[in-house]
Amino acid sequence: MAVVDQETKVLVAPLRQLMQWARGRSMWPLGFGTACCAIEMMTCGSARYDTDRFGIFFRASPRQSDCMIVAGTVNLKMAPRVKLLHAQMASPKYVIAMGSCAVSGGPFADGYNVVNGVDQIIPVDIYLPGCPPRPEALFDALLTIMELNKDGVPSAAERFAAEQRALAFVAEHDEGPATDAPDDDIPAERPAPPDELSAEEARP
Repeated sequence: MAVVDQETKVLVAPLRQLMQWARGRSMWPLGFGTACCAIEMMTCGSARYDTDRFGIFFRASPRQSDCMIVAGTVNLKMAPRVKLLHAQMASPKYVIAMGSCAVSGGPFADGYNVVNGVDQIIPVDIYLPGCPPRPEALFDALLTIMELNKDGVPSAAERFAAEQRALAFVAEHDEGPATDAPDDDIPAERPAPPDELSAEEARP
Protein backbone atom coordinates (compact mmCIF):
# COMPACT_ATOMS: atom_id res chain seq x y z
CA MET A 1 0.00 0.00 0.00
CA ALA A 2 1.53 3.31 -1.09
CA VAL A 3 1.62 6.10 1.48
CA VAL A 4 2.97 9.66 1.50
CA ASP A 5 5.48 10.59 4.17
CA GLN A 6 4.00 13.73 5.76
CA GLU A 7 7.42 15.06 6.77
CA THR A 8 9.28 14.64 3.48
CA LYS A 9 6.24 14.45 1.16
CA VAL A 10 7.79 11.40 -0.51
CA LEU A 11 5.69 8.56 -1.85
CA VAL A 12 6.64 5.34 -0.08
CA ALA A 13 5.54 1.95 -1.44
CA PRO A 14 6.88 -1.56 -1.99
CA LEU A 15 9.34 -1.80 -4.88
CA ARG A 16 7.14 -4.18 -6.85
CA GLN A 17 4.19 -1.80 -6.62
CA LEU A 18 6.33 1.14 -7.78
CA MET A 19 7.59 -0.89 -10.74
CA GLN A 20 4.04 -1.85 -11.70
CA TRP A 21 2.99 1.79 -11.42
CA ALA A 22 5.78 2.82 -13.79
CA ARG A 23 5.11 0.01 -16.27
CA GLY A 24 1.41 0.80 -16.29
CA ARG A 25 2.16 4.29 -17.60
CA SER A 26 4.75 3.42 -20.22
CA MET A 27 4.52 0.79 -22.94
CA TRP A 28 7.29 0.20 -25.46
CA PRO A 29 6.02 -1.99 -28.32
CA LEU A 30 8.44 -3.64 -30.72
CA GLY A 31 8.30 -1.78 -34.02
CA PHE A 32 8.10 -4.48 -36.69
CA GLY A 33 5.33 -5.72 -38.95
CA THR A 34 4.82 -9.04 -40.65
CA ALA A 35 2.16 -8.05 -43.20
CA CYS A 36 -0.39 -5.41 -44.18
CA CYS A 37 -1.78 -4.85 -40.65
CA ALA A 38 1.49 -3.07 -39.93
CA ILE A 39 0.13 -0.08 -41.90
CA GLU A 40 -2.58 0.37 -39.26
CA MET A 41 0.02 -0.05 -36.53
CA MET A 42 2.14 2.70 -38.10
CA THR A 43 -0.94 4.91 -38.28
CA CYS A 44 -1.25 4.71 -34.50
CA GLY A 45 2.13 6.37 -34.19
CA SER A 46 1.28 9.16 -36.62
CA ALA A 47 0.25 12.68 -35.67
CA ARG A 48 -3.46 11.94 -35.96
CA TYR A 49 -3.46 9.33 -33.18
CA ASP A 50 -0.10 10.02 -31.48
CA THR A 51 0.69 7.12 -29.18
CA ASP A 52 3.37 9.23 -27.48
CA ARG A 53 0.76 11.09 -25.43
CA PHE A 54 -0.10 7.80 -23.72
CA GLY A 55 3.52 6.90 -22.99
CA ILE A 56 3.63 4.38 -25.85
CA PHE A 57 6.90 4.54 -27.78
CA PHE A 58 7.81 2.08 -30.53
CA ARG A 59 11.28 0.64 -30.14
CA ALA A 60 13.53 -0.95 -32.78
CA SER A 61 15.15 -3.47 -30.44
CA PRO A 62 13.43 -6.40 -28.72
CA ARG A 63 15.69 -5.95 -25.67
CA GLN A 64 14.12 -2.53 -25.04
CA SER A 65 10.52 -3.63 -25.69
CA ASP A 66 7.86 -5.06 -23.42
CA CYS A 67 5.08 -5.63 -25.96
CA MET A 68 5.10 -7.44 -29.29
CA ILE A 69 2.45 -6.57 -31.85
CA VAL A 70 2.22 -9.37 -34.40
CA ALA A 71 0.68 -7.30 -37.17
CA GLY A 72 -0.31 -9.62 -39.97
CA THR A 73 0.35 -13.01 -41.48
CA VAL A 74 3.13 -15.19 -40.10
CA ASN A 75 4.39 -17.87 -42.46
CA LEU A 76 6.43 -20.90 -41.53
CA LYS A 77 9.65 -19.27 -42.71
CA MET A 78 9.08 -16.25 -40.45
CA ALA A 79 7.95 -18.23 -37.38
CA PRO A 80 11.47 -18.97 -36.02
CA ARG A 81 12.35 -15.27 -36.28
CA VAL A 82 9.21 -14.27 -34.39
CA LYS A 83 10.05 -16.79 -31.64
CA LEU A 84 13.61 -15.44 -31.46
CA LEU A 85 12.44 -11.84 -31.12
CA HIS A 86 9.98 -12.88 -28.41
CA ALA A 87 12.72 -14.73 -26.53
CA GLN A 88 14.98 -11.65 -26.63
CA MET A 89 12.37 -9.43 -24.96
CA ALA A 90 12.69 -8.74 -21.25
CA SER A 91 10.05 -9.97 -18.82
CA PRO A 92 7.25 -9.07 -18.28
CA LYS A 93 6.42 -9.16 -21.98
CA TYR A 94 3.04 -9.05 -23.64
CA VAL A 95 1.85 -10.10 -27.09
CA ILE A 96 -0.98 -8.72 -29.23
CA ALA A 97 -2.18 -10.81 -32.18
CA MET A 98 -3.33 -8.05 -34.55
CA GLY A 99 -5.59 -8.99 -37.42
CA SER A 100 -7.37 -12.14 -38.51
CA CYS A 101 -4.18 -13.61 -40.01
CA ALA A 102 -2.28 -13.37 -36.72
CA VAL A 103 -5.29 -14.64 -34.77
CA SER A 104 -6.23 -17.68 -36.86
CA GLY A 105 -4.55 -17.52 -40.26
CA GLY A 106 -7.27 -15.39 -41.85
CA PRO A 107 -8.01 -15.99 -45.53
CA PHE A 108 -4.70 -17.85 -45.84
CA ALA A 109 -5.52 -20.46 -43.18
CA ASP A 110 -5.61 -23.26 -45.75
CA GLY A 111 -2.25 -22.29 -47.21
CA TYR A 112 0.66 -24.69 -47.03
CA ASN A 113 3.06 -22.10 -45.62
CA VAL A 114 0.96 -20.08 -43.12
CA VAL A 115 0.88 -20.39 -39.33
CA ASN A 116 -2.81 -20.63 -38.36
CA GLY A 117 -2.56 -18.34 -35.37
CA VAL A 118 0.57 -16.93 -33.79
CA ASP A 119 -0.46 -18.54 -30.49
CA GLN A 120 0.89 -21.78 -31.94
CA ILE A 121 4.44 -20.48 -31.53
CA ILE A 122 4.30 -17.86 -28.74
CA PRO A 123 1.85 -17.09 -25.89
CA VAL A 124 -0.70 -14.38 -26.76
CA ASP A 125 -2.33 -11.95 -24.31
CA ILE A 126 -4.85 -10.11 -26.50
CA TYR A 127 -6.50 -11.20 -29.75
CA LEU A 128 -7.44 -8.29 -32.01
CA PRO A 129 -9.63 -9.53 -34.90
CA GLY A 130 -10.32 -7.62 -38.07
CA CYS A 131 -8.96 -7.31 -41.59
CA PRO A 132 -7.43 -4.94 -40.73
CA PRO A 133 -8.37 -3.70 -37.24
CA ARG A 134 -8.87 0.01 -36.81
CA PRO A 135 -6.13 2.05 -35.07
CA GLU A 136 -8.62 2.73 -32.27
CA ALA A 137 -8.84 -1.01 -31.63
CA LEU A 138 -5.07 -1.27 -31.32
CA PHE A 139 -5.13 1.71 -28.95
CA ASP A 140 -7.66 -0.07 -26.76
CA ALA A 141 -5.52 -3.24 -26.74
CA LEU A 142 -2.40 -1.30 -25.73
CA LEU A 143 -4.22 0.58 -22.96
CA THR A 144 -5.71 -2.71 -21.72
CA ILE A 145 -2.24 -4.22 -21.47
CA MET A 146 -1.02 -1.15 -19.59
CA GLU A 147 -3.84 -1.61 -17.09
CA LEU A 148 -2.98 -5.29 -16.67
CA ASN A 149 0.65 -4.36 -16.16
CA LYS A 150 -0.25 -1.73 -13.57
CA ASP A 151 -2.42 -4.22 -11.67
CA GLY A 152 0.37 -6.79 -11.67
CA VAL A 153 -1.55 -9.36 -13.72
CA PRO A 154 0.89 -11.98 -15.06
CA SER A 155 1.34 -12.01 -18.82
CA ALA A 156 0.60 -15.05 -20.97
CA ALA A 157 4.34 -15.69 -21.25
CA GLU A 158 4.71 -15.71 -17.46
CA ARG A 159 1.75 -18.06 -17.03
CA PHE A 160 3.11 -20.36 -19.72
CA ALA A 161 6.55 -20.41 -18.08
CA ALA A 162 4.97 -21.21 -14.70
CA GLU A 163 3.01 -24.09 -16.24
CA GLN A 164 6.16 -25.47 -17.84
CA ARG A 165 8.04 -25.29 -14.55
CA ALA A 166 5.18 -27.09 -12.79
CA LEU A 167 5.10 -29.83 -15.43
CA ALA A 168 8.88 -30.23 -15.23
CA PHE A 169 8.68 -30.48 -11.43
CA VAL A 170 5.98 -33.14 -11.61
CA ALA A 171 7.90 -35.10 -14.25
CA GLU A 172 11.09 -34.94 -12.18
CA HIS A 173 9.48 -36.07 -8.91
CA ASP A 174 6.99 -38.56 -10.32
CA GLU A 175 8.22 -42.02 -9.30
CA GLY A 176 5.56 -43.77 -11.30
CA PRO A 177 3.48 -46.76 -10.14
CA ALA A 178 4.91 -49.00 -7.47
CA THR A 179 6.60 -52.07 -8.90
CA ASP A 180 7.28 -55.43 -7.31
CA ALA A 181 10.78 -56.54 -6.49
CA PRO A 182 12.55 -58.33 -9.33
CA ASP A 183 11.93 -62.04 -9.37
CA ASP A 184 15.63 -62.84 -9.63
CA ASP A 185 16.23 -61.71 -6.03
CA ILE A 186 13.46 -63.86 -4.53
CA PRO A 187 14.07 -67.58 -4.20
CA ALA A 188 11.41 -69.81 -5.64
CA GLU A 189 10.86 -71.52 -2.28
CA ARG A 190 12.57 -71.48 1.08
CA PRO A 191 14.61 -74.62 1.66
CA ALA A 192 13.11 -76.80 4.37
CA PRO A 193 15.23 -77.56 7.45
CA PRO A 194 16.69 -81.07 7.52
CA ASP A 195 14.78 -83.59 9.54
CA GLU A 196 17.89 -85.20 10.96
CA LEU A 197 21.54 -84.37 11.12
CA SER A 198 23.94 -85.98 8.78
CA ALA A 199 26.60 -88.32 10.04
CA GLU A 200 29.29 -85.64 9.93
CA GLU A 201 27.13 -83.07 11.73
CA ALA A 202 26.16 -85.60 14.40
CA ARG A 203 29.79 -86.49 15.10
CA PRO A 204 30.93 -84.92 18.41
